[in-house]
Amino acid sequence: MDPLIPTYARLPVAFTHGKGAWLYDSDSQAYLDALAGIAVCNLGHAHPEIAEALADQARKLLHVSNLYHIPIQERLAERLCATTGMEAAFFCNSGAEANEAAIKIARRYGHDRGLTEPAVVVADGAFHGRTLGALAATGNPKVREGFAPLPGGFVRVPYGDAAAAAAAGDRAEIAAVLVEPIQGEGGVVVPPAGWLRELRALCDQRGWLLMLDEIQTGIGRTGKLLACHHDGVTPDVLTLAKGLGNGVPIGACLVRGPAAGVLGPGSHGTTFGGNPLAARAALTVLDIVERDGVADRAARLGERMMDRLHTELDGTVGAHPGVAEIRGRGLMIGIELTVDAAPLVRQALQQGLLINVTAGNVVRLLPPLILTDGEADRIAVEVAALIRHHLAAASV
Repeated sequence: MDPLIPTYARLPVAFTHGKGAWLYDSDSQAYLDALAGIAVCNLGHAHPEIAEALADQARKLLHVSNLYHIPIQERLAERLCATTGMEAAFFCNSGAEANEAAIKIARRYGHDRGLTEPAVVVADGAFHGRTLGALAATGNPKVREGFAPLPGGFVRVPYGDAAAAAAAGDRAEIAAVLVEPIQGEGGVVVPPAGWLRELRALCDQRGWLLMLDEIQTGIGRTGKLLACHHDGVTPDVLTLAKGLGNGVPIGACLVRGPAAGVLGPGSHGTTFGGNPLAARAALTVLDIVERDGVADRAARLGERMMDRLHTELDGTVGAHPGVAEIRGRGLMIGIELTVDAAPLVRQALQQGLLINVTAGNVVRLLPPLILTDGEADRIAVEVAALIRHHLAAASV
């Protein structure tokens, strides 16, 4: 009997070690990683500076709990606030926990303003996590199925539609808007230009909190430190995780302005969040990202891969069956097919390439941001070849 609860349909491979953009299995077979642990290992595997920082911190102090001052956690908060325009941080262990903190902030903020049933505007197709509050905010009915009754207090509107978000205020007592700048699990969906700026103006006008889930888009993934920086927008609440620790579990909920004074002693907490090991990992990640221009490189490599994918798949875009769209920003790329794409994951694995399929028919590429030009080209060429073969088989 499998000792693990079967919450994952795991692929038939186990990795023993990695280096940069490569992973190796127990037979020393090499795999080019175009998933990065689902946008987590932005700086690749076994990064020597991160490994040394973790070893050094482990020799000093791993955990003391948040009953005491943790200077390295405070330094991390100062650093994140300085680079994001936020004012204060709460640290936890995952993206779902960061979003739970954001939802609690929205609820308390609404009650403080006299709302009896404060609600949060969320989007169709969104994914915010699998805890009950985050699941209720998630727009995918399939992942919510079987877990009712879910918490209420969410008003769902079409993604990328600021007018629909404004109209939500006519139906409920809105306290906040929670959205992803680019939807990841929803299929790498890029919203219309200017949408975040419209939401920022709407929230300012109505006194709502703008809460951005940058768990997948943050820490350089889209070609800027944060995806919202492409639009010059600063939220009231910002959630981060994934790439912040490069594999060490850490999440962060950052606040500013009207959201900064909402939570106080006893209103929220965590046992492990922001412990010295996680804080040291995140500080080291930020050092490397800033020093090495990692976000700029992600922007350049993303353009290179998108151009190559368009070239390689020319003639299949718009065909039936074919490629409906190639989209993304930076090294967050989605290739939407007109047929089921799920078989491509195992086919790629057999060829030593790790990819992902989300939303059923979208090949999602989230490679490490430290790819070489040659590795970026190889991913694009091999993925395109797999897609062409898959489409040819589907048309028979």
